[in-house]
Amino acid sequence: MNPLFAKLEDVERRYGEMTGELSRPETVKDQKRFRELSREHAHMGGIVEAWRRFKDLRQRIAGNEELAADPGELGEMAREELESDRAALQSQEQNLRILLLPRDINDDRNVILEIRAGAGGDEAGLFAAEIFRMYSKYAERKGWRVEALSRSDNDAGGVKEIIAMVHGEGAWSHLKYESGVHRVQRVPATEAQGRIHTSTITVAVMPEANDLEVEIDEKELRIDIQRAGGPGGQSVNTTDSAVRITHIPTGIVVLCQDEKSQHKNKAKAMKILRTRLYELRRREEEEARAALRRGQVGTGERSEKIRTYNFPQSRLTDHRIGRTTHDLPQIMEGDLDELIAACRAHYQAIALEEAMKQ
Repeated sequence: MNPLFAKLEDVERRYGEMTGELSRPETVKDQKRFRELSREHAHMGGIVEAWRRFKDLRQRIAGNEELAADPGELGEMAREELESDRAALQSQEQNLRILLLPRDINDDRNVILEIRAGAGGDEAGLFAAEIFRMYSKYAERKGWRVEALSRSDNDAGGVKEIIAMVHGEGAWSHLKYESGVHRVQRVPATEAQGRIHTSTITVAVMPEANDLEVEIDEKELRIDIQRAGGPGGQSVNTTDSAVRITHIPTGIVVLCQDEKSQHKNKAKAMKILRTRLYELRRREEEEARAALRRGQVGTGERSEKIRTYNFPQSRLTDHRIGRTTHDLPQIMEGDLDELIAACRAHYQAIALEEAMKQ
């Protein structure tokens, strides 16, 4: 049997076993096991459904091949159907290969989104604020919720840095290709000569980690309480509510000062720290697994220039996939579906090519 088909038969068999396992009282009682099994069962269900459609299509082709020998009208109809069905079968087989690619275990997670101004002074800060708005609009379209965890504004109305949690099913699967350097080309509002300036910001997207996945020893932390600074509410600069946590083994530093409550700031800082430690471990494991993938955005290389936003020409170019569009205003309003879908398809094609070499 074709190795691909043998694998799909195994998936279908396992899917049937899991269906029975999910209905058992002992499985339902173990809520953690039930949730994990339900997610895996739902994922397998999509593969099994596609595999069954493939088998039905193959059976129909076999029937039409017999009828095609008929010289009459029935044979002519069968021959017409054969042409389209064979093309559909080839497309469906490719789809099945993609569905069998190793699943990213983080795909259903929330994400922590970090946006920082880079080169370009105040203009970079303004663009960072606009990119955060773009992702917030996109999250709104998806029915996700965006929660700001930490924000540092500049005097021009932009941001030096903003860290936010994006809550929503599939947030990581959609946003994981956004990490990198985003470059903007436009005439700043402060430019009297009308010259185009180039500025950059960095975007980092990390899957949220939970308490069980990343254990943090309090002895390895240095926690400093300080007075909050910068623009803010009436409590800013009057209470010692800002929390600065340093993870001594890695040198990771997190500062949260947005909340009036010291305890709330500490909780947010710990959430960010835990996610950064999880991301650090994830990157190390990924690099150890596949050196060939180091150039991909999935490795989280922030130094890589991934996109250019050219406002005078309403042009956006994604340098990784060689895609250029001229609908920049719509994209800045959060219309990212086509762009993100193109990125996902690009990296799926790479993963499929590597899988077929093995």
